[in-house]
Amino acid sequence: MQGRPGRRRGKGSWIWLGVLALLLIVVPMPTLAQPASGVSAAKAPVVLDGRELFAIGNSGNFTADERADIINTALLAEVESGKPVNLTVAQDNNSITLRSQNTDRALMTVTQGDVLPGLSAYSQALAWQQDLEMAIRRARLERSPRYVNEALLFAVGVLLGAIAGHFGLRLLARIANRQVTRLLGHPASPLHPWEQTIKLFIQLALLGFQTGLWVAVGLYITDLFPDLRSGRYKIFDLLNAPIVSLGDTSYSALQLLLLLGFTVGLWFAVRALTRLFKAYVLARTGADSAMQEVIAVLTQYILMFLGLIVLLQIWGLDVGSLAILASVLGVGIGFGLQNIANNFISGLIITLERPIQVGDFVKVGELVGVVDRIGARSTEIRTLDQVTIIVPNSRFLESEVINWNHGNPVSRIKLPLGVAYGSNIERVQAALLEAAKEHPDVLVSPASQVWFKGFGESVLNFELLAWIGEPKKQERIKSDLYYRIEVNLRRYGVEVPFTQRDLNVRSPNLEAFLSRWLQDHAPAEEPQLYYPDAAMRDRPSTPVSPDPQLILHERSPLTVGTHGPFPCGFSLKALNLGELAAAMQGEHGVEVRDRRYLFQFYSDCFVGSEAVEWLLQALRCSRDEALEVGQRLMDEGFIYHVLDEHPFRDGYFFYTFQKPSKAS
Repeated sequence: MQGRPGRRRGKGSWIWLGVLALLLIVVPMPTLAQPASGVSAAKAPVVLDGRELFAIGNSGNFTADERADIINTALLAEVESGKPVNLTVAQDNNSITLRSQNTDRALMTVTQGDVLPGLSAYSQALAWQQDLEMAIRRARLERSPRYVNEALLFAVGVLLGAIAGHFGLRLLARIANRQVTRLLGHPASPLHPWEQTIKLFIQLALLGFQTGLWVAVGLYITDLFPDLRSGRYKIFDLLNAPIVSLGDTSYSALQLLLLLGFTVGLWFAVRALTRLFKAYVLARTGADSAMQEVIAVLTQYILMFLGLIVLLQIWGLDVGSLAILASVLGVGIGFGLQNIANNFISGLIITLERPIQVGDFVKVGELVGVVDRIGARSTEIRTLDQVTIIVPNSRFLESEVINWNHGNPVSRIKLPLGVAYGSNIERVQAALLEAAKEHPDVLVSPASQVWFKGFGESVLNFELLAWIGEPKKQERIKSDLYYRIEVNLRRYGVEVPFTQRDLNVRSPNLEAFLSRWLQDHAPAEEPQLYYPDAAMRDRPSTPVSPDPQLILHERSPLTVGTHGPFPCGFSLKALNLGELAAAMQGEHGVEVRDRRYLFQFYSDCFVGSEAVEWLLQALRCSRDEALEVGQRLMDEGFIYHVLDEHPFRDGYFFYTFQKPSKAS
């Protein structure tokens, strides 16, 4: 688990290095990333199939870009016409025109703004006539089926060769790493410290060669096919378009990417130099590791700042012109990053003054733990629960910090204890001191002490003071001492009392209040059955099975109490389930009839929801209590589900009554 973050960081570093190598290879190529020679900002290139032929300037109401678009379209139409190439130079008044004899198409007009120094307009037109004829013939050749087939074969061969070269370079790098390990891997070798550095350079060289190989393959393959070459040219032309202007200089997206790539490369170079400085210079000074870390970080930031200034000046940016912008940004960033700056400066102060060090047992606010690492911005504390907490460095300077290891790690722990009144205080003292003496982590000197702290409400307060040499074990030592103290107190017969309170209430009206309360909550004498109407009350009951196991309180009628255990007032224990089942089957009971559901026939059954409604009216109870009564009827065997699959439910479920036995 600890190796994964490192691998992710290493992979990201290789990606950045790959991007930098790609930019360094692609950007300096003038035919791909920069305009051709002779193309200035006031001229536009004439392009056919991604190849720049020459550049033209403005003419009359047409700009150079508009003229170039018209000429490029005419050249492409001439190529697709398929007719033999035959261009002529026609001179009319002050204009010279290049025209195709076979298609009678005017390809372009040569003006004085197009002529290169030292040439006349007519001689310039003759030179461009040859260039255009050659470009058109080559474009038609590259569109022929034979050429396309040959180009595809070449592309496949180049790809296979690139794959072989890629793995060959990787194999060579592995062999080189093994040789370096064999020669420099032994610690006794004088060049052993340079082993990792040499391996790093081997990996960088491998990455550079592989990147250059695939870039070259990509350029070669795209150069074989006109469409791919045209797309490549458009992409680089878009990247070369100016998007940012600083002063009199404009910068394209590709130039900004190159600046970003150089910045990333500078960052890696500064990090490598800082590591070498820390490994070969700071390590030999004998300074503390935290001090070495701070000096290395400061060195890295200073070198990075100076390198950026030099890089911007080499790039052509006037650093002085950015002073106002930098000051404004500095104020804004200062307000936004003041906490980070505060923590960074606090880290420097902690490193210099060293109030805490790695391995110290400290308490910051509510946090208690061991200092694992002191960084430039934050400090890592590992608590006693083995949880790492990152604390900003400013907290160590702005609040009180308890450092048990500062100066002298010996510290004193306190264990308060209360014993019962009447206890023998000499035995108490002996029990506490004996517990401290028997513990191996309690120091013999200074000697442990027992202090009598005073008289409490129900206890005599004592406190054991013991000295320990490992502060981070204090909680465990306290627990061990309390265990030993409890055993010793039992052995010496000393009682540790629990808190007691005696409450005496005196009120002349209390007796009358209790009498009224008991009278109000007394049980009802004869609760009677409630019927929804008089006919149901006068109707004779339907006989049911007289089994005493099925009928609770056989001689008791169906009743509703006024002070039962349920909120509505009826007592389930006093309920005669047999009479209730008989009432449910009576004339005014639940509806019992044949029913159909999902193409199934069920005879002499009733619906659970209808039974619940009947119970609500008959017993004047709540719905939950009605469900409980129905479930009791099922448990006692008076009703059951038609399929014996469900308990009593308030829904569209079919139930039937128990059939009377033949004996009855």
